Amino acid sequence: MTAEKTIPIINGKPEDVLDPEASSTNLVHSNDKKVHERGHWNNKVEFVLSVAGEIIGLGNVWRFPYLCYKNGGGAFLIPYVVFFICCGIPVFFLETALGQFTSEGGITCWRKVCPLFEGIGYATQVIEAHLNVYYIIILAWAIFYLFNCFTTELPWATCGHEWNTENCVEFQKLNMSNCSQISLQNATSPVMEFWERRVLAISDGIEHIGNLRWELALCLLAAWTICYFCIWKGTKSTGKVVYVTATFPYIMLMILLIRGVTLPGASEGIKFYLYPDISRLSDPQVWVDAGTQIFFSYAICLGCLTALGSYNNYNNNCYRDCIMLCCLNSGTSFVAGFAIFSVLGFMAYEQGVPIAEVAESGPGLAFIAYPKAVTMMPLSPLWATLFFMMLIFLGLDSQFVCVESLVTAVVDMYPKIFRRGYRRELLILGLSIVSYFIGLIMLTEGGMYVFQLFDSYAASGMCLLFVAIFECVCIGWVYGSNRFYDNIEDMIGYKPLSLIKWCWMVLTPGICAGIFIFFLVKYKPLKYNNVYTYPDWGYGIGWLMALSSMICIPLWICIKFWKTLHSFIRKSMSLFQVGSVYVFQWYLTLAAWFCLWWKEASVFSLFSLEFPHCFSAFTGLSLW
Repeated sequence: MTAEKTIPIINGKPEDVLDPEASSTNLVHSNDKKVHERGHWNNKVEFVLSVAGEIIGLGNVWRFPYLCYKNGGGAFLIPYVVFFICCGIPVFFLETALGQFTSEGGITCWRKVCPLFEGIGYATQVIEAHLNVYYIIILAWAIFYLFNCFTTELPWATCGHEWNTENCVEFQKLNMSNCSQISLQNATSPVMEFWERRVLAISDGIEHIGNLRWELALCLLAAWTICYFCIWKGTKSTGKVVYVTATFPYIMLMILLIRGVTLPGASEGIKFYLYPDISRLSDPQVWVDAGTQIFFSYAICLGCLTALGSYNNYNNNCYRDCIMLCCLNSGTSFVAGFAIFSVLGFMAYEQGVPIAEVAESGPGLAFIAYPKAVTMMPLSPLWATLFFMMLIFLGLDSQFVCVESLVTAVVDMYPKIFRRGYRRELLILGLSIVSYFIGLIMLTEGGMYVFQLFDSYAASGMCLLFVAIFECVCIGWVYGSNRFYDNIEDMIGYKPLSLIKWCWMVLTPGICAGIFIFFLVKYKPLKYNNVYTYPDWGYGIGWLMALSSMICIPLWICIKFWKTLHSFIRKSMSLFQVGSVYVFQWYLTLAAWFCLWWKEASVFSLFSLEFPHCFSAFTGLSLW
């Protein structure tokens, strides 16, 4: 195949010539010097580091190790590898290759390959908009903890502070036997009280939203400011920042890993992390957890990979890059488990309790379990500082890449508006300000309950699975997997393994549909800490956020069908009014239309941009 980029041809004309407004890859017009070019990565390293920074985030540290421990240790790796091969790599490669082939963002890329399924792009951007609002809240918490690490004694290590209660007890291995059973039941640890009373000042429910936590609001402002300046110049700034943000967490992870495995009790923690329990494989929940973890940790169905891939050179070997990045992501998750569970094993050893009592997932691990563990180490402020710096860098590049992807989608939809002067920078600024003020509600005294709604509904695994099904159906069946393989061969010079093509067509949508149905059947209303039950209107808000993304796909399909059918009826009626000569040509057109639909599964020119011109050429009559 040719080594140079080929411009898609429609009716004998380059596509960019036919619709310069819809395409974001057309060159700057000679008479309009103010419209900026789209830009590309300066080199492959910038692309690889940007994608690595996006996919390797907080979930690798606080979610995968806990799921592995909870679902049978080493046995959990079996379903994880199955989903890694059948879902992770195929969808990851699909989105990256689609972005590179079309050189478009998360919405216009689907408009190019299949206008009927443009709703996929809108769905991904709605999920991404939700994610941009609440994911950065974790960074605000981490920044607050980081500032509190610069002391000789960590504030969550002891009781006696103004936020502590009379039930605060510093648990020590030696004096546990001196406490009565009643006092143990009522006692709370200083790290828990620091989290709930000092950081969150949590209320008793979402009904009591309470006051804004101004210290956290300033931390959130700092996070958004950093995020803005990381991406305000597009690939020029993002490509440079990722050299630090994508590599620094690995340095911190290695330091914490070496420190963790040298602690007493670390071997027991690692044993609990990896010891295989094959009987757990018979539990469907184990397989569901493995599948959802793949979707969470690979950042698929968010439009991020499409946006990042769109800045590649046309002939970049995205297939090789995707395989390497997927292996790097899963390998990082696996290694992070050693760093986390070695420390949890040490904490269980120091307290004389089973590891099951100290193992946590999510924010509970980052802001309760691990901070509690470092208080038992020598030089605890140092290790706490390194840990929270790692969390901040892990979350930061995931955050600003998500924002960059959303901005890319908007700019590619309206290139003549936002590629002039500083309009792109102003768009990023406006998006950051709006997201900041929306996020403030999660920094109130009742904000944690709102955060849990966002986390469990707005960007849930159910939404990602729903989008993945339509992505695979669109490329595998409507656009055509063989056709897309030809496009990939034109880019990289050879066709990937046929297994990926069959995954797009059969395995991936089938598996995703099965897990999606399992989610619906096994749905249980969200409970905060398995205790607090949300009011009905709280669950209603959660489901509205979930449906706000999923509804985009069927709604767009209905809109396109209605518009096309209405146009067809209107033009058909005008033919009958002209005369019987044109009625005969109309019947020929209708017959040709039906034959092409039967052969190519293309209806009303929605599936391919080329067929309307084929109809016109066949009959000599342009209905369109």
